[in-house]
Amino acid sequence: MEFLISILSSTLWVLLAITVLVFVHEFGHFITAKYFGMRVERFSIGFPPTLFGRTFGDTEYAIGATPLGGYVKISGMIDESLDTDHVETDPEPWEFRAKPVWQRIVVISAGVVFNVILAIFIFTGINWAEGDTYIPAQNVKEVYVQDGSVAHAIGLRTGDQIRKVNGQVFERFDQIAPSSIVAADTLTVTVERNGEIKQLVGPPDIITRLSRVQNNDEPIMGAAPLPGLGYLPPLIGGVQKNTPADSIGLQTGDRVLSVDGDTVRFWFEMSSRLQESKGQPVSLRWRRADSLVSDTTGPAGPTSIVRQTQRTTTYEATIKPSRDDQSDRYVLGVYNAGASAATQKVLQDTFGVQRVQYGPAEAFTTGLTAVWENTRNIVVTLQRVATGRDNLRDSLGGPVMIAKVTSDAAAAGPTVFWRLVAILSVTLAIMNILPVPALDGGQLLFLLYEAVTRRRPSVRVRMIAQQVGMILLLGFMAFLIFNDILRL
Repeated sequence: MEFLISILSSTLWVLLAITVLVFVHEFGHFITAKYFGMRVERFSIGFPPTLFGRTFGDTEYAIGATPLGGYVKISGMIDESLDTDHVETDPEPWEFRAKPVWQRIVVISAGVVFNVILAIFIFTGINWAEGDTYIPAQNVKEVYVQDGSVAHAIGLRTGDQIRKVNGQVFERFDQIAPSSIVAADTLTVTVERNGEIKQLVGPPDIITRLSRVQNNDEPIMGAAPLPGLGYLPPLIGGVQKNTPADSIGLQTGDRVLSVDGDTVRFWFEMSSRLQESKGQPVSLRWRRADSLVSDTTGPAGPTSIVRQTQRTTTYEATIKPSRDDQSDRYVLGVYNAGASAATQKVLQDTFGVQRVQYGPAEAFTTGLTAVWENTRNIVVTLQRVATGRDNLRDSLGGPVMIAKVTSDAAAAGPTVFWRLVAILSVTLAIMNILPVPALDGGQLLFLLYEAVTRRRPSVRVRMIAQQVGMILLLGFMAFLIFNDILRL
């Protein structure tokens, strides 16, 4: 029953995201067509068969049973329906073909424009409501790098202090997040290692590697600026009930010192040691400030005190990690340092966490910047795939993968979900503006040709282009769906 509820919840979130994106895109075509006096015969969210339809004025508003898109049918326009009945008659004043070419260009471009506006609106709202919290990179003296990870492939190593990314002074860790590093034609990272300055060059297939991590084909060390890169200390932010950590009395605020005698300085380093244990019992040593010691929260089970000072007590116990079926990892049942106010205070003292609150104008500016950065990243990704630098199958996702990512985003909370919707809106805009017949970009190409040459392409040419475009799109969609299934 719980599984069915989870599937239903995931489906609803995916449908919500698709509906919002499609509605905004088609509404752009609809409202501009209406504004210029064009007759809109049908406004549909989803493709046939029709589940629900109602006619108001000249327009039928419908919901289709296939929720993978939508369309607006404008009188006198050759579109996805391949309807050419109107070409044998003289243009009527309310038809698309009767309007000046500049008006038709506006109508065709409006869907893309509205998707961009939606993305700006979402990013602006999130930034205005939540502001921005970050750790100044200069306060992080060294990082942890997991062997075999994307960070390791770039050339980063445990103990490095990052100085620059792509020639820019490293000020905050989102400069090395996947959404930022893919924008560079060649990723460069400058680090200080053992007192020496080194410049690292990222692998040419960085997008492919990041995509494989996202799809669980390569190991990933939880939430991090870059897969395999961490800087948080092994500070306990919370303990789940009835877990291995709970059984030995670990509590919020404890700092893990070693696992099986190996000193750990980072949260991910501790996690890596647990994975190496393969579920076998390990010796865990941790330190607790005396201000956190109490009879009600003291250590339990086979836990011993190994050292006491005026300010801290160090404990040690043998613990058997449990296997988390969802992530397929060995865990203790603890949260990291961002999970509680007590540990956030420690992080504040250690890293000097900064919080920025935006006013409406600043939030709008950051929203524009976010849309521009995502646009640039998507375009660069397409260029790299087209030139063979990155693998097509690993770098692009279809409906199945979008559904998975959307469901995961919804589970992470409303902010993550709506941020993903904004990114998908930018993606939809870019894909639709590509000069491919059957897409808005293909229609726009014909209109630009007409505007320059003062001649309208023949109906036969447009029909053939539309048919070829539809075949290509359907074939590409089938490839993406099949590829998604293989990657699950």
